[in-house]
Amino acid sequence: MTSFQETFTIGVEEEYQIIDPSSRQLSPSALSLLSRAKQNLGQQVQPELRLSQVEVATPVCQTLADVRNHVQRLRREVIDAARQEGKQIASVSTHPFSHWQEQPVTPKERYLDLASDYQQLTREHTICGCHVHVSLHDRNLAVQVMNRARIWLAPLLALTASSPFWLGEDTGYASFRTEIWSRWPMSGPPPLFNSLEEHTQLAQALIAIGAIEDTTKIYWDLRLSERFETIEMRVTDACLTVDEVVMVAGLIRAIIRTCYEQAIRQDAFTQVRPEVLRVAHWRAARYGLSEKLVNVKALCLIPAQELIEVLLDEVKDALLVAGEWEEVSSLVHHIVQNGNGATRQREVYRRTGHLEEVVDFLVRETAKGTSV
Repeated sequence: MTSFQETFTIGVEEEYQIIDPSSRQLSPSALSLLSRAKQNLGQQVQPELRLSQVEVATPVCQTLADVRNHVQRLRREVIDAARQEGKQIASVSTHPFSHWQEQPVTPKERYLDLASDYQQLTREHTICGCHVHVSLHDRNLAVQVMNRARIWLAPLLALTASSPFWLGEDTGYASFRTEIWSRWPMSGPPPLFNSLEEHTQLAQALIAIGAIEDTTKIYWDLRLSERFETIEMRVTDACLTVDEVVMVAGLIRAIIRTCYEQAIRQDAFTQVRPEVLRVAHWRAARYGLSEKLVNVKALCLIPAQELIEVLLDEVKDALLVAGEWEEVSSLVHHIVQNGNGATRQREVYRRTGHLEEVVDFLVRETAKGTSV
C-alpha cells in the first residue's frame, strides 16, 4: 500500500524581499543576488516580478522534515548570497515603508507583459506570498477536492497574515497584501465546479474573452497547477519563520488529504456561495486572529481561535496518519497564543516606534532556525 507521504507529496514556493541594511528600504538587487545564489541553488532560486524580490522553490518533499530541511537550506543560501552582496533578506508580504514607485519590474518577458496588460495593478504589486503544492494526479478528483477545500482558505490566511504596514502606515489590516491582490481579475476563492470538463470550459472561455492569455494566469487562491499534477494553495501571506512554513505545509496537505477522502466516499459537502467566501476571506485579511471570523458552514461569526480549532479537528485524522499531529498542532497553537506575523510586527512598532526596527525584526525572523 502506498504511504501517505508518497501519495501526497509537497512542494513549497516562497517569495522574499531584498533589503538594504543601511536604509532598511527595498533594494532592487535581484540580478546580482541571483547570479550568486544560483551557484549553489541552480533553478531552485528564480526572479520575481520586482527586482527587489526573489523566489525559491523546494524540491518535491515526502515529509514535513523534508520541507523543513529544504526551506532552511534555501533561506540560508539566499541569505548568504545577499550578505555577500551587502544586502539582507526578509520573508514578509509587504515592506513596512518602501514605495512601489521605486521598485523596477524585472526585465523578463512574462513580467513586462503583465506590466503592459495590468498597468497600475502591476505597478503597485510589490507583495510576496507563500504557495504550497500538494500532488494529486487524478484531475477529476482534484476538482472535487477544490470544491471541499475552498472553505478552509480564510483560517489559513488568518494564521499567516503578515502584512499590516503599507507605505509607512498601519493599514488596519492583518493582511493588506490580500486587499492589494484582490483587485486582480482572476484572484480570490475559486468557484464551484461540477466536473473537470466544466473547469476546462471556463478556462477556455476566459481565454476566449481576453480575461487571461493562458491558464497559468488563473490566480485563484486555490487552483489546479498547470505545470504540475498538483493542487496549489496560494492564499497565505509570506511566512516569517521556517516553523510557520512547516505549519502551513502540514495543514494544507492535511486539508487536501481530508477532502480527497471525502471526495472518494462522495460525502455531501457544504456548497458555500462565493459571496460568503469573499466575506470570510475579507474578515481574515482585516482581523487575522484578533476578532471573530466566519464559520462558513454554520453561517455565523465565531472567535478566530474557535475557527482554528474547527480546522484542526477537521484535519486531525490526516495529520495522525502522517505522524504530524503533534508538530503541526503545537505550531498552530504557538501562533494562536503568540500572534501571527502581523501581530508580532505591530508589537515591535508599538515597543520601538520605528518601522526600521520592524524591518530588522523581519530579517531576524527570516533567518531564525537556518543556521547549520
